[in-house]
Amino acid sequence: MRQAGRSLPEYRAMRGGGSILDAIADPALTAELTLQPVHRYGVDAAILYSDIVVPVNAIGFGVDVQPGVGPTVEQPFVQESDLRRLRPLEPEVDTPYVLDAVRILTNESPVPVIGFAGAPFTVASYLIEGAPSRTYGRTKALMSGNPDLWFRLIERLADLAISSLRSQIDAGVAAVQVFDSWAGALSPAAYERFVQPATRRVFEAVSDVPRIHFGVGTGEILHLMADTDCDVVGVDWRVPVDVARNRLGPDTVLQGNLDPAVCLGPIDVVEAEVEDILRRNNGHPGHIFNLGHGVLPETDPAVLERIVHLVHEISPDLNCQWADG
Repeated sequence: MRQAGRSLPEYRAMRGGGSILDAIADPALTAELTLQPVHRYGVDAAILYSDIVVPVNAIGFGVDVQPGVGPTVEQPFVQESDLRRLRPLEPEVDTPYVLDAVRILTNESPVPVIGFAGAPFTVASYLIEGAPSRTYGRTKALMSGNPDLWFRLIERLADLAISSLRSQIDAGVAAVQVFDSWAGALSPAAYERFVQPATRRVFEAVSDVPRIHFGVGTGEILHLMADTDCDVVGVDWRVPVDVARNRLGPDTVLQGNLDPAVCLGPIDVVEAEVEDILRRNNGHPGHIFNLGHGVLPETDPAVLERIVHLVHEISPDLNCQWADG
């Protein structure tokens, strides 16, 4: 899970203060922060320490990540002229630090490394809203009120995601994940019309590695998210694993779906929830056990260690095989 290390004391000591974008710009630091949860928890894969707004920040759109707030935009996307601020990404020029970090990890990581990018809709929502939103009112207004401009925007963001993911693959990541964190804010009809085509184009462009599609609150659009040429569908804690597989078909590979907040409770409750998820999966080999969203900073690392140990104990033969395809 992205930011799996942020509850670790060693993470806070090494990360320091300031914007996450400053830390990401240091390849050696990025590699170390990526591997901290691997060393501490013994997980089966590492996900690159980065952020979904790295590409739009790198091309100069004016995006920052404020601690405790999230991505903020100095001048939000409003009109057609703002498209000029979204030039193509040149990874070797614009984000060489990301590629250097991946190359370090390729040599040092004992487990496969997952690269990632933000899905066009979620990145667009940050650019339009200017900050995290609960309603996505401006985004939906642009989408429905000026669909021509919306599609031009989202196609450019798809191009950015493709360029970023392809560069990470070329640098050595074994799989990629596309984060459409806020797609659950959309109705099925809106997602299918305004979002799905661009997201599918992203996945089709990176078909040479395993591809994970992740969102939050997406129970009503899981079938549409699965129909984007991805290999794995992320499920948050709102939809049980067995219910999700019944909706999507027996061969569907799922990722999820422990509620992160459960990790703050008593250990016996945590263990019971883990065991319930594994029971619902019923030994299906197509399951990546994970949280249903990011690790909460106040989580006790010992709890996460216990979760990993328990999953390995109950499912000893279902280990990560991404390195072999």
